[in-house]
Amino acid sequence: MNLPRPLAWLGALLAIYLIAPLATVVPQLAVADWTALREPALWHAARVSFASATLATLLIGLGGVPLGYALARHTGRVSRVLGVLVQLPLVLPPLVAGVLLLFLLGPYSRIGGWAVSLGLPLTDSFAGVTCAEVFVAAPFLIVAARSAFASIDRDLEHVAATLGHRAWARFFKVSLPLAWPTIAAGLLLAWLRAMGEFGATVMVAYHPYSLPVFTFVSFGSQGLAQMLPILVPTVLSVVAVVSAIGVVRLQRVRFSREGRAARAIERATEHAAGQADQDAHAMSDARARIDTTPSLDLELRHRYRTFELDLTLHTRARRIAVLGPSGSGKSLSLRLLAGLEGRAGESIVRIDGARIDPVDPEARRIGYVPQHYALFPHLRVAEQLLFAADASPERAAFWARRFELTPLLDRLPSQLSLGQQQRVALARALSRSSRLLLLDEPFAALDTPLRTRMRRALRALQRDYDGTMLIVTHDPQDAAELSDEIVVMSAGRVLQHGAAAELFRRPGSLDVARLLGVENVFEARVQTRGQIVVPVEGAADIAFESSACELADGAPCLVRIPARALVRDARGLFEAVVDDRVEMPNRVCVMLRMGDLVFDWIEDGHHDTSSRATPPPNADPSDIVVDIGTRRPVPAVPVCAPGTRHRFSIDAAQIDVWPKSPGVLTRAASVAPIARAAAASNPR
Repeated sequence: MNLPRPLAWLGALLAIYLIAPLATVVPQLAVADWTALREPALWHAARVSFASATLATLLIGLGGVPLGYALARHTGRVSRVLGVLVQLPLVLPPLVAGVLLLFLLGPYSRIGGWAVSLGLPLTDSFAGVTCAEVFVAAPFLIVAARSAFASIDRDLEHVAATLGHRAWARFFKVSLPLAWPTIAAGLLLAWLRAMGEFGATVMVAYHPYSLPVFTFVSFGSQGLAQMLPILVPTVLSVVAVVSAIGVVRLQRVRFSREGRAARAIERATEHAAGQADQDAHAMSDARARIDTTPSLDLELRHRYRTFELDLTLHTRARRIAVLGPSGSGKSLSLRLLAGLEGRAGESIVRIDGARIDPVDPEARRIGYVPQHYALFPHLRVAEQLLFAADASPERAAFWARRFELTPLLDRLPSQLSLGQQQRVALARALSRSSRLLLLDEPFAALDTPLRTRMRRALRALQRDYDGTMLIVTHDPQDAAELSDEIVVMSAGRVLQHGAAAELFRRPGSLDVARLLGVENVFEARVQTRGQIVVPVEGAADIAFESSACELADGAPCLVRIPARALVRDARGLFEAVVDDRVEMPNRVCVMLRMGDLVFDWIEDGHHDTSSRATPPPNADPSDIVVDIGTRRPVPAVPVCAPGTRHRFSIDAAQIDVWPKSPGVLTRAASVAPIARAAAASNPR
């Protein structure tokens, strides 16, 4: 995409203005007095400037990089104030900066006097030149480093922690390499600023001459005609530094691509001989450990601003799904489990009976796959698999083959599809032995076909994984297929926890039913012994009898009226309005509204998805669309068009009734319909 023409013109004007002074040098080359290049004072000043600027840049790097990291990772009030203060040298006039440095380092200050007593004066010395350059040039690196570290995904550091790397290793293996290109640019800017510093330097250290001070003195004594030769040392210094940076960068890239990645791939595949024996041993060992009964006990308490998490969970299931809407605390719970949110004194975490909440994240041996996989952008697949502090080449090679990653070992994350990235993230988490594997929205970024394939692959992995697997999701399909137990959360609280099949069959509340995607669940009340009434505003109440109901009179309950229980009947007691109609490949879904209740219903003739379909009763053959594959016959003109009204009867024998309170379940009811209350409130 090109810039709009006016913006391109503005950019071109600025570029011309910046280049124009350099162009004016060309006519001066013929008239310049080049004998000035033989003056020792010029080259002495050049050496002072080059050495002091280089030393100042090293000092700035030693302190500026950690400071930039701290400012990026801490966003409190103190950090914000400090971030402003360290940038003040950018806005201060250079002479004012020099005056401030004299107050701090001058011979009559406490620090300056102490330095003079040691024979190391900080003014009119090489040290003074360096101090002045550090003061004025440091903000260039600090700002660059803070921006670079702030742009790094925190999940990368979190994953590195769960893979056994402590703070020092995480900084030097993850944060610094990713931030280095921007930091290198900041260091170059700081060096260039130090080379050209004049105002603060002339106040703090007039002697020895640096190039800017020497230029000022020469201009005052010799005039403009003698200035051109003085530019030569500056140009040579800049060219030398930029060339050195380019050479180092090329060598680093060559080493990264040809050395480190090659060695990692070799380590990951050197045990390929005897692959069958190794795989068989690993799988049998995993299945043997699966036979043991794991346990997971959580009491998570965490407060962040106005959000408060309170999660208690005790389970022996091997496959657990945490399901809830966005902002319910699901991902926060995973981070607390992994120890990535600090040590919350009120939280208790036990895995297989061992308490781990006092343990640092790198020592918890918990695998963690964040929502967007958090693959290290600067590492190839082989290096990702061997990144764990105690990574085993044999284990990495096993999971590489298990997830069919061997052909991808030399690729960077940017060269992988989303499905491949997910497989790499899983293999990386499994390359280190763990008792608990945490998956945060593992399919959120995948399209539907890929999601289905990866869900199937993850089910196969669950059969082989020897620990507990906890999956965070907002998709009921993920929870249904990938868990033995489901924890339903909302607003930091557990709404219901239980066996997956039981929760889908009988959710404990309307909120749980909505989050699980269970349709046609409504609140009801036991009117008299065995008689259930579903209140409906603006239409007839739905009343029926349950011979198996064991609830007391007046007890609140929930009922589920499945789509197959609704039968379109001209004599039906209930009238519904069609809100919407969606034609699917093997069924036609209709949304019905009865008063304030909304039903999902399958249009007549579409309850059965088999290919042996029969037309609806009394259908005109000329109005039937030809059946293709498993598609049911559909009338050419929709019977239930949006906005139309239809009468229905309800087969109460198919209605399920259970207590409203979560965890208290009754057996499925065998009910008989009654129409007295409905007929009285809804006359035809």
